[in-house]
Amino acid sequence: MTRILFVCHGNICRSPMAEFIFKKLIKEAHKENDFYVESAATSTEELGNPVYPPAKKELLKHGIDPTGKHSRQMTKFDYEEFDYIFIMDENNARNIKYIIGEDVCKKVYKLLDFAEIGGDVPDPWYFGNYDTVYNTIYTACNKIIEKLS
Repeated sequence: MTRILFVCHGNICRSPMAEFIFKKLIKEAHKENDFYVESAATSTEELGNPVYPPAKKELLKHGIDPTGKHSRQMTKFDYEEFDYIFIMDENNARNIKYIIGEDVCKKVYKLLDFAEIGGDVPDPWYFGNYDTVYNTIYTACNKIIEKLS
């Protein structure tokens, strides 16, 4: 089983969107036994908070219910336990180093780079473009499933 952790700054927008989109896609592909998926934050700012309402609204619009998800911070133990850690942007790359140190096992990838799209997933907390972020993450998750299957 491939273990995947999606990570963003607060674990209330992008990374839970990626977690739940990925879970939906693997369920539809009958591959839920091939993957274990979670999400986490690099910061402690939103610890314990649910998925941010506009992100939840966008997920619900696509038949995905993230109810019950609460923000948690990534730990060094997560680095040991997960096979792939997908981050959303360069800020996440910088911040994750404070948690894990060097990525000696080469597990940390920018989501869009691994999916061969390139660039950063913009933070909708600042820009409000939840539909665009959803579509970007959806496309990337599909490519990751193809690549890892």
